[in-house]
Amino acid sequence: MADEKKNIEPDIDLEDDEPDEDSTLPALDEPGEAVPEGAGEDVIARYARHAPAAPGVYRMIDARGEVLYVGKAKNIKKRIIAYRRPQAHPTRIARMIAATAAIEFVSTATETEALLLEANLIKRLRPRFNVLLRDDKSFPYILISGDHTAPQILKHRGARNRKGDYFGPFASVWAVNRTITALERAFLIRSCSNAVYESRTRPCLLHQIKRCSAPCTGEISHVDYAELVREAKAFLSGRSRAVKEELAAEMEKASAGLDFERAAIYRDRLAALSAIQAHQGINPRGVEEADVFALHQEGGFSCVEVFFFRTGQNWGNRAYFPRADRSLGPEVVLGAFIAQFYDDKPSPRCIFVSHDVTDRALIAEALSVKSGRRVEVLVPQRGEKKDLVEHALANAREALGRKLAETSSQQRLLGALAQTFGLPRPPNRIEIYDNSHIMGTNAVGAMIVAGLEGFRKNQYRKFNIRSADLIPGDDYGMMREVLTRRFKRLIAEAPREAAEPPSPVPPIGGFAEAPVADLSDAPHEGEDESPWPGLVLIDGGLGQLTAARDTLDALGVRDVPIVAIAKGPERDAGRETFFMAGREPFKLKPRDPVLYFVERLRDEAHRFAVGSHRQRRRRDIREAGLQEIAGIGPTRKRALLRHFGTLKAIERASVADLQQVPGISAETARKVYDFFHGTPA
Repeated sequence: MADEKKNIEPDIDLEDDEPDEDSTLPALDEPGEAVPEGAGEDVIARYARHAPAAPGVYRMIDARGEVLYVGKAKNIKKRIIAYRRPQAHPTRIARMIAATAAIEFVSTATETEALLLEANLIKRLRPRFNVLLRDDKSFPYILISGDHTAPQILKHRGARNRKGDYFGPFASVWAVNRTITALERAFLIRSCSNAVYESRTRPCLLHQIKRCSAPCTGEISHVDYAELVREAKAFLSGRSRAVKEELAAEMEKASAGLDFERAAIYRDRLAALSAIQAHQGINPRGVEEADVFALHQEGGFSCVEVFFFRTGQNWGNRAYFPRADRSLGPEVVLGAFIAQFYDDKPSPRCIFVSHDVTDRALIAEALSVKSGRRVEVLVPQRGEKKDLVEHALANAREALGRKLAETSSQQRLLGALAQTFGLPRPPNRIEIYDNSHIMGTNAVGAMIVAGLEGFRKNQYRKFNIRSADLIPGDDYGMMREVLTRRFKRLIAEAPREAAEPPSPVPPIGGFAEAPVADLSDAPHEGEDESPWPGLVLIDGGLGQLTAARDTLDALGVRDVPIVAIAKGPERDAGRETFFMAGREPFKLKPRDPVLYFVERLRDEAHRFAVGSHRQRRRRDIREAGLQEIAGIGPTRKRALLRHFGTLKAIERASVADLQQVPGISAETARKVYDFFHGTPA
């Protein structure tokens, strides 16, 4: 599929949006140049003269070189001219036209290719005015490997680098694990790694509990094992009914021949297959392979619920909340969503939708081209397929209701946070910073981001501390480096006029009179959002606050509120002290919801920082071996590796186990153990 897609997409260099030197189109405006009123219409008029009268994709670009919108058209010239027509455009389109400073065109052979290219570019460029699929998690699949004489069944996520057959997608890891367990009972395929397979001298426990045929020790011939693998692939490929009929026939044949033990084996395998298809939830009898998309809109938000049906069974569902302008109807949002959804995923033969999406026939044709087989996009009107869509629509309605409730709760928390810290308005974006190291080694700074929708993990960042003049363990210096790198980049990428410093905050006891936060300014789904934080939280005390404040002052950033959170005595949660500029240190009541909220933010930043530090330390250990440990020379290193076999086994060993190695004293064993298990700051 990847090869097919590569053949139909024109070669585009996304790093260089400048026109060719011999192009007659006007050059892109300089970054940062303000677009004068009416300039967008003038740009449309100039570029319309040179637009190709052919299918393709166009990109509308602002004065800073950022892509505002990616669109496709059967005739690009006519589409661009349509933006010049005098009729009143919707607010979203009018804003987009006003901000346009340049337009790029890419011609394609057909409108189908244009649709595929459009979906690919939207996911890569994430334009502000397009419907955006927020999909930062890959789906898990089942893999039956093809690189071994005895294929293995396993869970797989990510790039398909390993040879074999992939089946999915599954909506969750739980669904994959449950299916693999049932398939082991039904087809007795091994799930152990190749290394474990090669080292076996007798069957493992899975063979004893009848979940593996044990090809590793010759309990089954390779010919018979290959037949089991064939049946498993057929079942996962949608031929479940044929496989069950074959097993039932074999069971009856064994029973007629009075081979009741063999008949019992087939009976158990049939029961395992029935268990897969008896998964709790709706399971269609007349639908072997299909995806169901249902969209519900409420309060300006959109929720798309996706159900996956394969081999006549429900492989789970997942809710998505695409970013879309509230003025767009369900047909437009759902059509754009489906095109982007299958940009990097295989499509089934049937796709059922709750609304007659825009360009439905074109989407079906594009997916057919990608998959190399006919794909249908249908709006069921009656029967079982209609019931599937209604079931998905009910789930979308419930998921959006939960989302709105969570957002409302988060808004109230942010409002209370603003009141507690004396902020002028609830922060739409909170950045939390923490550092992690062991005696200054492998130092890592971490930034996490939270907002109206909770944690935004796709915006987390880690900073490998690299200043050569830092004293090992200098937490203040690390914080200065992290904040300097973060805000220098922010100033360069999203400059804004310097604002006056925030008004002094009333001291403890007086903040109750602070103005109640106004939630009406909270950004809505699909609206533009500033990358600048409304609040910065620092894990530390007065020293960290001073270092952070001085760093931002030196960069000319004086309007971002900063709060430092010092852990309580004995590091007790609930007894934290808060430090802010112009305000005496204060504490919050132990049961204050704001305190719980801030603790959760702080703990997430600490988790991310410590995890990043440990990842870096493990990498350094693998690269440097054991030479970094004081008292471990070549002789002791060879003794440890000879005894444990691998570095990972040494890392897992206890102090008592390490002392069993010849030449390793109790003191040296403790050094080795502490090196691998030291607690990072």
